[in-house]
Amino acid sequence: MTPRLSLRGITKRYPGIVANDGVTLDIAPGEVLAILGENGAGKSTLMKIIYGAARPDEGEISFDGKPLEVSSPAEARELGIAMVHQHFALFDTLTVAENVALGLSGSLTPAQISEQIKALGEKYGLPIDPSSIVMELSMGERQRVEILRALMTHPKLLILDEPTSVLTPQAVRTLFKTLHQLSAEGVSILFISHKLDEIRELANRCVVLRSGRVVASVDPKAETEEELARMMIGDDPPTVREASGEAGEVVFEMKHVTIPGTTRVCGIEDVTLSVRAGEIVGIAGISGNGQARFMATASGECATPSDSVRLFGKPVGGLDTHARRLSGLRYVPEQRLGHAAVPELSLTANTILTGDVLVRSGFILRERAKEFANLVIERFHVKTPNAEKAAGSLSGGNLQKFIMGREILNRPRVLLVHQPTWGVDVGAAAVIRNSLIRLRDDGAAIIVVSEEIDELFEVSDRIAVMYRGALSPAVPKKTLTIEEVGRWMAGLWPNSPFARKHSAEAD
Repeated sequence: MTPRLSLRGITKRYPGIVANDGVTLDIAPGEVLAILGENGAGKSTLMKIIYGAARPDEGEISFDGKPLEVSSPAEARELGIAMVHQHFALFDTLTVAENVALGLSGSLTPAQISEQIKALGEKYGLPIDPSSIVMELSMGERQRVEILRALMTHPKLLILDEPTSVLTPQAVRTLFKTLHQLSAEGVSILFISHKLDEIRELANRCVVLRSGRVVASVDPKAETEEELARMMIGDDPPTVREASGEAGEVVFEMKHVTIPGTTRVCGIEDVTLSVRAGEIVGIAGISGNGQARFMATASGECATPSDSVRLFGKPVGGLDTHARRLSGLRYVPEQRLGHAAVPELSLTANTILTGDVLVRSGFILRERAKEFANLVIERFHVKTPNAEKAAGSLSGGNLQKFIMGREILNRPRVLLVHQPTWGVDVGAAAVIRNSLIRLRDDGAAIIVVSEEIDELFEVSDRIAVMYRGALSPAVPKKTLTIEEVGRWMAGLWPNSPFARKHSAEAD
């Protein structure tokens, strides 16, 4: 059988780094091929080359037996190649339908595009409102837009770069059913993921990249997750440590906070939460259920009545993020590029954005900032030639490690984290989770919002769930099971208004 895609000796160099080094691989029609590798191993660069967003320095590519030379993603889409990006390629100020239209070459009307989005969303369990403005959507909802836009091109080859990183377990199950169906119809799928259980479940074959080179090609179902991790890292993966020490006094509180939403953005209603020093509270929930409003309120991006949010016993509801940061609260937002980091600025410059000790009397302490950036790079194993590289030039996982390291090494007394290990490999995820636990053991109060339930059980002392803007009680994780958290994610925690309504309807 002629391969759907064939790569021979693909090499791509950037200043100070070889991203791909003589990569050779094939993918057959209908095959699901997983690409596994650490952050910075060259996976995303390879996908960009296939998709026409980058050109190789050496090597040859063929598609359905014919030489493939595309100079743009538009040409790739015309040939039947679609890609779902890890860093979403969406225009924030446009609607979902308008973003989808930009990726289509046909003559569909806006109304027809909207209808197809609704139909595909219903068919594949990825519902989205075509009239929503992208900037109002959560990361999980933006992921749905990317996937639906790719599917609407009816591809022969579908490239998925971390497609499940911000999807709920239910949405992942539905997506996998879709991918199995597409594979049965002859669509070839290149699947990048750091979630080893997903690779073992979905892929027919797994190619492992390390430092830009292919080091293994295996049947993932015949390997354990530990063996796959060892191939990827080249060593045994680190383990997550156990937390120790008792929680102290309450240092962060939200009391009966209500922030209205819009027709497309979920607000929060009567949210109450307290977090003690030396404690991690995890918040689970399906994307789009008020987590964004919750974090904006807690961090100071969204103002509230002064006494509704208290920090170390003092009302801070009227204080902005900078004032709260000076009081000891730091924040890692969900969106890496444009919110947590400025893509065009260097890593050193990005440390200055939240590094108040790096500025004195209005003057930037450049050398100190550079030293701090290098410390983050070293401690969190960020793969980059130096601290002067632009943040946008890093792989998604490496940028996530840098942002997390930047905030953790500033030694906050209260830390808010939204999706702490989004897009990072298993080794880096363990480093980040261990750093959070170490910070907790040093007496910090930490709130972690994550859609990965396993992660919350790994790091949290107590767990709560958000549903339609309401927050469940935060209870000790030892009193919960993953199945119970799943029910709570549908609003069915004890004495919730949704549980009472559900019970009444059942009667």
